[in-house]
Amino acid sequence: MKTLREQIKQVKPQLKVEPAVPAPQSEEPAEEKDLFQQAIKGARPLPDEVKHARLHHQPKKPKPIPKHFILDEQQALADSLSDHYIPAHELETGEELLYLRDGHSPDILSKLRRGHWVVQAAIDLHGLISDEARLYVASFLSDCKKRGLRCVRIVHGKGLGSRNREPVLKKKLQSWLIQRDEVIAYAQARRTDGGSGAVIVLLKSQ
Repeated sequence: MKTLREQIKQVKPQLKVEPAVPAPQSEEPAEEKDLFQQAIKGARPLPDEVKHARLHHQPKKPKPIPKHFILDEQQALADSLSDHYIPAHELETGEELLYLRDGHSPDILSKLRRGHWVVQAAIDLHGLISDEARLYVASFLSDCKKRGLRCVRIVHGKGLGSRNREPVLKKKLQSWLIQRDEVIAYAQARRTDGGSGAVIVLLKSQ
């Protein structure tokens, strides 16, 4: 008579262990191999002494500054204003700077003198000689025109530090402003804005 262990061995299925088959490795497509070979065609390996060397890139040279162009632009601005310009008309106001271009309402001057418009930009001509001040004023007005500013202040001084204690720049500024097409009117500043040492200028709207 068979024992219980022998009976179990007969009933238990025989397990077969199949040898492990390695998974197939994916091969690189032939097209990619061809492209890679074409890309490195003619390439040569670096020498050993170069492989570990540092590569120093030559810094790019900065673009040359157009000095002559800048000087020409500045000269053109300076030439746009003349010290020998004689206006065909101007308001008789004594020492006060006051001007209104033809075709505009006299109310503009009244508003300008009362501070109706907010001053959006200002420059100070103190310490500048005539040529420097002329270029400064021309550049300032051109910049204001590009930015669409309407009301600006120019401080010309009272001439107390000049040789004859006369406001030289004040008289020149009067002529310079009249020559600019964008200037509609100007008037002496209020006391809080500089009084007789400054002028408020109204420019055309863009």
